[in-house]
Amino acid sequence: MKAKEKIKHPTQTIPVRKGQTYHIWIDRLGTSGEGVGRYENFTVFVPNALPGENISVLIEEVKSSYARGHVKEILHTSPERVAPLCEIYDECGGCQLQHLSYDAQLDAKRAQVADALTHIGKLLQIPVKETMRAEQPWNYRNKMQFPIGVNKGKIMVGCFAQGSHKIINTENCHIQHTANNDLANAVRAIAEKLHIPIYNEDTHKGILRHIVGRVGRNNDLMAVIVTATKQLPRAKDFVRMLRERLPNLVSVHQNIQTYRNNVIMGRDTQLLWGRSTIIDSLGRLNFHISPRSFFQVNTRQAERLYEQALAYADLHGTETVIDAYCGTGTITLFLAQKARKVYGIEIVQPAILDARKNARDNHVKNAEFIVGDATDVMPALYKQGVRPDVVVVDPPRAGCTETVLRTFANMKPQRIVYVSCNPATLARDLAILKGVGYITQEVQPVDLFPHTSHVECLTKLVRRDLL
Repeated sequence: MKAKEKIKHPTQTIPVRKGQTYHIWIDRLGTSGEGVGRYENFTVFVPNALPGENISVLIEEVKSSYARGHVKEILHTSPERVAPLCEIYDECGGCQLQHLSYDAQLDAKRAQVADALTHIGKLLQIPVKETMRAEQPWNYRNKMQFPIGVNKGKIMVGCFAQGSHKIINTENCHIQHTANNDLANAVRAIAEKLHIPIYNEDTHKGILRHIVGRVGRNNDLMAVIVTATKQLPRAKDFVRMLRERLPNLVSVHQNIQTYRNNVIMGRDTQLLWGRSTIIDSLGRLNFHISPRSFFQVNTRQAERLYEQALAYADLHGTETVIDAYCGTGTITLFLAQKARKVYGIEIVQPAILDARKNARDNHVKNAEFIVGDATDVMPALYKQGVRPDVVVVDPPRAGCTETVLRTFANMKPQRIVYVSCNPATLARDLAILKGVGYITQEVQPVDLFPHTSHVECLTKLVRRDLL
């Protein structure tokens, strides 16, 4: 018997070549804000290109199923193209959509969510509402994390260039709170004046690595100086000069990050001057923010996000709620205002300690915070007789495992409110929840990060047998 011959499948002919220029029409935006078009039915990704534009693109990278290139010339311009506000926008990797009008950004983010539901989740005819716009789409970030480096003898403080570790000197980031920009500029000048060595990630020598700024209520400013050494030379002078330049400064910390990696902050933090925390507010709730605390970077939009989560939860004061990825308890405490009892679950113990402190500070007595994996904690609560009416989930970008989703469903809540920062994993998880008896009623995109490609989503699901 003859051995079976290998069947040869025809391979797709790649119609583009690296270093060559082609004319293509852009059809849509990709998940990272780049333009996506096709040349002879072959996908091409082009940063800074917009839907509806005909461009001349120089191909820089070719893979088996797609290519990447950059715009050489715009032959037909989208009416939604605008001049970026930022002078370093073309170099910087912090924003991806400043060249697109704000209304069109909102439309694109809604389309991204709808496309993910249709093509990834195979969920058809799910109502996706218009993206909730930001009333203040500029200078909204209350937290800054800028690397510090040296280029040709000059100290650089700012954002990384897109896809690299090259620091773009940033004096006026238009999405940062102005107080954070003032801090970055002050640190650059002070480091130069005091001749403090700047950290080099290649040689692992030097001292100053990052500057972290956080702005709270009443524009109170916290500065965190991240160093590669335990000692900060001339620390007292550094603090004094910061205070002289920054009238809103109320807190200065040193964070020590000695490891040779890309993690911004280390485990050890010491207070150099002022308060140990600053305070910010979400609705009627106040939160103490320490150097490493999690807090939404867009306070006003976070309030609107949580208000919508509360509306989807549809609480009347008699319900039991589980917040399965509670972090420092921000959503949990919002829910506690309308629920009978709320359980917050989080695997990271320091976050739970912050959550408990936040509950005490806000005099919330009907919230209980538990350290552990939701997959383990929720069945244990069920055995104890806890029967949640509502489950709220706000997972990381990777979404939930199927085991976690089935754990939610096994507790048979009437409603699930899913908060997501990644439309692709949201769509995947909603499809799984559909298979275990939960129907997606609607999705509300929220623009927490204007001028970037990121979109946050809120989803309301109801148990099928209740419809």
